[in-house]
Amino acid sequence: MSTFKAPRGTYDLIPPASATYLAVREAIAAPLRRSGYGYIETPGFENVELFARGVGESTDIVTKEMYTLTTKGGDELALRPEGTASVLRAALEANLHKAGSLPVKLWYSGSYYRYERPQKGRYRHFSQVGAEAIGAEDPALDAELIVLAHDAYRSLGLRNFRILLNSLGDATCRPVYRAALQDFLRALDLDEDTRRRVEINPLRVLDDKREAVRAQLADAPLLRDYLCEACKAYHAEVRELITARGVDFEDDARLVRGLDYYTRTTFEFIHDGLGSQSAVGGGGRYDGLSEMIGGPALPSVGWALGVDRTVLALEAEGVELNLPAAVSVFAVPLGEEARKVLFGLVGELRTAGVATDFAYGGKGLKAAMKAANRSGARYAIVAGERDLAENVVQLKDMESGEQSPVPLTEVVEAVRERLA
Repeated sequence: MSTFKAPRGTYDLIPPASATYLAVREAIAAPLRRSGYGYIETPGFENVELFARGVGESTDIVTKEMYTLTTKGGDELALRPEGTASVLRAALEANLHKAGSLPVKLWYSGSYYRYERPQKGRYRHFSQVGAEAIGAEDPALDAELIVLAHDAYRSLGLRNFRILLNSLGDATCRPVYRAALQDFLRALDLDEDTRRRVEINPLRVLDDKREAVRAQLADAPLLRDYLCEACKAYHAEVRELITARGVDFEDDARLVRGLDYYTRTTFEFIHDGLGSQSAVGGGGRYDGLSEMIGGPALPSVGWALGVDRTVLALEAEGVELNLPAAVSVFAVPLGEEARKVLFGLVGELRTAGVATDFAYGGKGLKAAMKAANRSGARYAIVAGERDLAENVVQLKDMESGEQSPVPLTEVVEAVRERLA
């Protein structure tokens, strides 16, 4: 056994389970690619200040959960705890907002890192697929992203998820609500750290998961009662557009989420089969983030969906994805000459687009056929000295057990026809 193990709070993706993760990523990304979103990839680490400004200095993510490091040159870097700030930074740096019509629509997939107490569904290294629409203030964009996430989950076969929806207001109405909320919170019995948070960002207190705090928040003022007319109209249109697409949602006046940059629309995807870590994804509008990190005004909206939590949700519902076998054909040579010939034939099949594997290691027929069975291949190609003398191979259907000779020059075409 190896001396080393994966760090606490992380996981390895290995076959065959890794195929499910790949399928989930593809299912989430597919609706985005069909809707004009282009792929973007950013570094796994960024300047610490990017997250301090964008995510918020008072958030748990920045104060407690970021992995930070100092380079030999003295730069302060952090492993990325979320994707939006990095994607917006990259878009600004590349001047994508100046390259053509807005919005700039981007999607991404990658690993993220937070120092948290590990438990099922909450890891220190986790995977997300995300989408951002940068540079346009339009309720239809908010609705589009919610619908695309909904469609992705439905395509995977998930049914028992809920969409929570709220509005966090804007620079006009939120300050009035903030003052009212602070007045309410200052009268509660809170610890020193939470009292400090009341003064810095009181909305974060609404996101507190401790029962002792939540019990005192029952009568807290609700932001929806303080929304300005523009925010009310904006939120009403988002709700109307989602409803028109047949997507069910629940209004949640207490939904805040854990990042400072959200404005107006905010939403979360919840799966009740996951216990305490029930959020499988979420997002919202972040109209002021570009200015926070030194860019121009670029109202934007986006989301991130957790790949690992989506896999857990599939398991909770008992959904088994219909995954194709890793290979379609498995070549079994009997003898040295057959090994050379079939090795070349395997290359031809792969060039023709047929997923093909080979019985490496000089296995005998019995062991090689066991390997063919384990591979999940639909067909096996078997050849020995007698077959090669007749310029044929034996093509065996692994499901029916039927076997027939096929001329060497016709194998590729015969396999493609049968697989089609």
